[in-house]
Amino acid sequence: MTAILLAAALVSKTGIPYLADDKVGPPELVESIKSRRPGGKLLNLDRVLLHSPNFTKGWNTMFATIRSQLALPGKLRELPILAIAVLTKAEYEWLQHEPEFVKAGGTPAQLKALRKLDPTPFDKTERAALQLTIEMTRDVQPKQATVDAIRKLLPDDQVVELVGTIAGYNMVSRFLLATGVEAEAK
Repeated sequence: MTAILLAAALVSKTGIPYLADDKVGPPELVESIKSRRPGGKLLNLDRVLLHSPNFTKGWNTMFATIRSQLALPGKLRELPILAIAVLTKAEYEWLQHEPEFVKAGGTPAQLKALRKLDPTPFDKTERAALQLTIEMTRDVQPKQATVDAIRKLLPDDQVVELVGTIAGYNMVSRFLLATGVEAEAK
């Protein structure tokens, strides 16, 4: 029984193996990923992605940019990520980003509301970002009125970054669900 549990911990829900430390590479890519991870440790997501180092390079570059090089405020980045996790049922995404939302100024009441996609505890800009996220995730094409609303509240560079963040993290949730990535063992 223990061997079965151990074997299950080494593969995703869909059977894709989580690569062990001695199987990941190239070293410079692995170090780049570790440098932006809490505690410098690879996540199960990384251990699946690294089956294709070339794909992982692009992924790592894009998400490192989204996470640390945009003008979009951190809370307006993390709010859509958590909403996407709820909308797509990507619990792994929620678990990774809940602490980031709190670090960016999110409150426990806002976290609780996000689980229900309730806009009540958010300010006008956050509500507009949440609505854009819901429409882009559920319907792909947001309503023009929704785009107009966010454009009245944010400069165009941040609107582009918000749309890109929503699009990017929809890709993340779909990747997580299709590959069956699960939370890391504690």
